[in-house]
Amino acid sequence: MAKYVLKERAIPLETGFEVVVVGGGPAGCTAAAAAARAGARTLLIEATGALGGMGTSGLVPAWCPFTDKEKIIYGGMAERVLKECMAGMPHVPSDKFDWTPIDAERLKRVYDDLVTGHGAAVRFHTFMAAVEMESDGRVGALVLASKAGLTAVQARVYVDCSGDADLAAWAGAEFAKGDDSGDLQPATHCFTLTNVDLYAYEHIGGIQYHPKRNLIDQIVACGRYPEIRDTHACNNIVGPGTIGFNAGHIWGVDNTDPDSVSRGLIAGRRIAKAFRDACADFFPEAFANAFLVSTGALLGVRETRRIRGDYCLTVDDFRQRRSFADEICRNCYFVDIHPRQGQPHPAGEESCIHLGPGESHGIPYRCLTPRGLDNVLVAGRCISTDRMVQGSTRVMPVCLCMGEAAGMAAAMAAAGAADTRRIDVQRLRADLRAAGAYLPQEPSPAPPTA
Repeated sequence: MAKYVLKERAIPLETGFEVVVVGGGPAGCTAAAAAARAGARTLLIEATGALGGMGTSGLVPAWCPFTDKEKIIYGGMAERVLKECMAGMPHVPSDKFDWTPIDAERLKRVYDDLVTGHGAAVRFHTFMAAVEMESDGRVGALVLASKAGLTAVQARVYVDCSGDADLAAWAGAEFAKGDDSGDLQPATHCFTLTNVDLYAYEHIGGIQYHPKRNLIDQIVACGRYPEIRDTHACNNIVGPGTIGFNAGHIWGVDNTDPDSVSRGLIAGRRIAKAFRDACADFFPEAFANAFLVSTGALLGVRETRRIRGDYCLTVDDFRQRRSFADEICRNCYFVDIHPRQGQPHPAGEESCIHLGPGESHGIPYRCLTPRGLDNVLVAGRCISTDRMVQGSTRVMPVCLCMGEAAGMAAAMAAAGAADTRRIDVQRLRADLRAAGAYLPQEPSPAPPTA
């Protein structure tokens, strides 16, 4: 590709913030709220017009489980977000904390209130366009692009909640991406159908994958809907006569490549229409009059970059239910690797590893600190893990918890030397526990830094 050399010019610079968070998904919302709650002047940058990421703009219809099958383990702000979302959904039982349906519009307001209620500033429709580095290797400023043109913002500490580790990668952090061959998990474009007969929908048991009675198998096998290539079809009642679908796979999507994402969104809209028509064809008692009301503004991307942090969480840590002296949250979601094209889902034992009731593992603070960067933290699906365990740590409940920890740590660092490695991690853990986080009182010693 040809290169264009930017002409030197001055752009407006904001210097009034101590913490800047990039990305307003679940991790970004709790990071900004927690940093502001701790007293740091905080700005949250979001590229779209709403907070919440996949649970709102992406139309994911249900939360992954919040419990370890015995108790809620994603506490603090995560539990607050879940329960405030549930409070506006009278059809959801008050004790349903696993696979809880999501009202996307209500959840947008929940996130708005969480972030602004703690005093963080939010800036919508604003993209991070570049990262400016200082001579000592620290991030010195972010260049932003919006309707105001190019501007810059400086802070003492930056939190990367972009999902793709954009800030950390552009600042020079090492990262991994996909499997050993670079292959990425497929994406999914979620969508919503309305005017569904819910009595009939519940009578047929929903349009879910089931090994003994897989209704989607019939659709795939008939050949009339070639856009539907596999049996991935999660769906939930999200409102009166309204079903949210997390269905279909789109292979070959790389969220760091805008051309790839553009092709994926076009394909996803075709898949959504095909699902609506196929459901009306095969299950007319429920879907004959169904209306495709919306597809997600965001594509459901499961993986891209994973930063190289001071510790890399491994699938062995997951299997051993390992605890760490510096852990900032627990996680119990199963390893959920979506398949290559042509493979069944799940694609073998290694792609779907579950923990037992009451079991979980820790996520150490060192997974949030990118090697070589002193004033940057990451939170969300791009933290430092191996590829297998990223299939577990990528989902929204644990991202909410990681974000709260990153925000509190960022505020602590901003109040001191602006070095994320020089904070008191045991004080951070105590503060998290006081805020409602589920953390063991006496974790086992952490293994050596990877």
